[in-house]
Amino acid sequence: MIDLGLARIGRLLQHTPQTWKAIHVAGTNGKGSICASLSAMLSASGASCARFTSPHLVDRWDCITVDEKPVSETVFLAAEDVVKQRDSDGRVGATEFELLTATAFEIFHRHSVEFGVIEVGLGGKLDATNAMHHKAVTVIAKIGLDHQSFLGTTLDDIALHKAGIMRPGVPCVVDASNQPSVRAVIEQHARDVGVEVHYPNVASVAESLSGAGFEPHQIQNLACAHLAFRLARPDHDSSLAGLLPAVRQLQWPGRLQMLDIRKITDRQPKVLLDGAHNTQSAEVLAAYVQKHLRAQPGQPVTWVLAATQGKDMDGILALLLQSGDRVAAVRFEPVDGMPWVKAADPAEILQVAGRHGADPAAGLYNAGDSVKDALAWASASAAGGPLVVAGSLYLVSSVLRLLRAS
Repeated sequence: MIDLGLARIGRLLQHTPQTWKAIHVAGTNGKGSICASLSAMLSASGASCARFTSPHLVDRWDCITVDEKPVSETVFLAAEDVVKQRDSDGRVGATEFELLTATAFEIFHRHSVEFGVIEVGLGGKLDATNAMHHKAVTVIAKIGLDHQSFLGTTLDDIALHKAGIMRPGVPCVVDASNQPSVRAVIEQHARDVGVEVHYPNVASVAESLSGAGFEPHQIQNLACAHLAFRLARPDHDSSLAGLLPAVRQLQWPGRLQMLDIRKITDRQPKVLLDGAHNTQSAEVLAAYVQKHLRAQPGQPVTWVLAATQGKDMDGILALLLQSGDRVAAVRFEPVDGMPWVKAADPAEILQVAGRHGADPAAGLYNAGDSVKDALAWASASAAGGPLVVAGSLYLVSSVLRLLRAS
């Protein structure tokens, strides 16, 4: 189901001219947020802009936006039908993600946008999105260990895959908080390809955002996004302060999102919904929970957790959980258009949770396949205390769909 390579997508895109300038964003964590901020900045500056991120959250077409609005189902299906017909006629045998990528690019072309902001699906060098020809800027966000079976077992291996999105003469923005060895790999590849690497001045950005309520990782992502914007639109003199209203209006679901679930469980306080699904993003979430939700040392937190099979739940839960925390584990729903994604067994998640401080007497609940039951149990267990839903963006999707249905 996942078969990296550019041959099939290249054949699909022969009929879709790239009439827009691309900003291509790779990385393990933060790349989706950088894409969202970038497209908001471009739209605020008066440029027509489309965005393609993955995975989708509620509907398959919500991963594609034009001028900050998700495309309609009608627009999506019309483009997808054309792409699927080309796949069939040419006997291309494209993967689901390749078909989705080609559909996004077809929509970009039909809407005659000036810029396309593209999030890499997996890795970089051999990802379907890397079949683009006209790149204005590339961005490499924070790199961590994830998808090792495809990208390699070390950070350096993964960094080299991500650096594969570079193009000769096209500037590349790199998150300066990456480990020195990762930056060294990226810089060496840049020299080999003929690319100038740019690091944002995070201290300056942090100073300009002082008191604005942004978390450290959000400042890092905004710094990367703004530098990429300036490189893509050198003729447009927009300070970050000037673009900040557009960024503030941005809604990026499943990233430190406070969500009202009264329609599902009658719980009055909002819950924290976050798609943290690897150790790096779990570290950020744990710091946020410690700062904002654990009002006193030892304050227990109730968690609703799910995971994709193969994720490092031991490493993730070691960061998230503390003694006395309560955990409901659940399978997320099957993912539309991504049949290769399988949910981890809730019983296995609870075993790991028990090793990392979750209360084994009354604080572990196997909700099976019912996200609604998981939320109901967690709401009752937490009472008015903090409740966090995390472990997978696919769980985020399940919760948002359940909320819409309610």
